[in-house]
Amino acid sequence: MRAAAGEVAELMRREESRLGEIDAVAGDGDHGRGMVRGSQAALEAIEGLPEHAGPASMLRSAGRAWAARAGAPRASCGRLLEAASAAVEDSAEELGAEQLADAVRRFAESMRTLGGASVGDKTLLDALIPFSDALAGSEDAAAAWGDAAARAREGAEASADLVPRKGRARPLAEKSVGHPDPGAVSMSLIIDKIGERL
Repeated sequence: MRAAAGEVAELMRREESRLGEIDAVAGDGDHGRGMVRGSQAALEAIEGLPEHAGPASMLRSAGRAWAARAGAPRASCGRLLEAASAAVEDSAEELGAEQLADAVRRFAESMRTLGGASVGDKTLLDALIPFSDALAGSEDAAAAWGDAAARAREGAEASADLVPRKGRARPLAEKSVGHPDPGAVSMSLIIDKIGERL
């Protein structure tokens, strides 16, 4: 988890400009910057924990730090990490398939509840829900992650055809058609990166 946090933070730094350009089509162009701030805050929070800290503590600390520094609406990712922490225990030396899939499910359900969005509303859920659904029930979540991640990529790409019904892009909805949702793109990128670590 420590290694994955570092890799995600580095990924967001590399992709900052591209995510900002996508966001600027129908938003204020700060999605990439917010993701960099949030992921860096999460990394620093995890690095500041004792060496013996367990996965639940890491997710909670990372989530709180992300929410505090990312700025709205990227702060929601931090609250979702906190929700995911309820699926694991600090005593766990590794995450089994069931806990991993449950953590992803809690993350996705929290986003659905928090923002009131659904698949098709042109949000990060267009990548996250297909991923979560594909991962559910797998006996080997690490092995299933690759196929599930492909669903997330497909969802992110398909979001280009959607008209936003939630979020800050809604006032300029028509301008965003033909361009993917930046949240769905960043979510897909993060899922792929974590899959490499798994």
